[in-house]
Amino acid sequence: MRPEFLRTDKTQSRKTWWFRTLMNWYPMYFGTGGKILFWSGDNSEVHLRLRLNLWTYNYVGTIFGGSMFSAADPFYMVMLLRILGSSYVVWDKSATIQFKKPAKSALYARLLITEENLTDIKHRVAEHGHVVHVFKIQWKDKQGAVHAEAERHCYIASKEFYQKRKGLSQSAKLDFKINKND
Repeated sequence: MRPEFLRTDKTQSRKTWWFRTLMNWYPMYFGTGGKILFWSGDNSEVHLRLRLNLWTYNYVGTIFGGSMFSAADPFYMVMLLRILGSSYVVWDKSATIQFKKPAKSALYARLLITEENLTDIKHRVAEHGHVVHVFKIQWKDKQGAVHAEAERHCYIASKEFYQKRKGLSQSAKLDFKINKND
């Protein structure tokens, strides 16, 4: 039975159900010990579970912190890519995690991209060409106690801005090489 804080009005589509199923069997994600429980049809909400098991057990008998960190790794980037579409470039830029208390039981995380998040991101990208948006993730037990908090920093840019910036950085390297040989 899932915890109350994972209750949602959203539904999965057939497409997101297949994507979730394939991701759960993808070796790089499977190895984290995490499991994707739900992926909304509009790609704005994902629910994760991390159990204490052979893959996640650490030296002192609690869930390994690296499992908490990696089990939530790619999701905000992938969610944004699927929501924003091909006219945007999205990369994970950095992440941090703070461990609050050891976990000996299953942990859950609810990842959510709100309409306000999307409006803010699109507005700032339209204004500046790019933005770094910070998403927070909390790993909680069934009672709602927080065991870890992570921050995921996602870089989002318009494809046009990104291509122009990438071109400038490559031409700067070329100029350096030409001048170096003089």
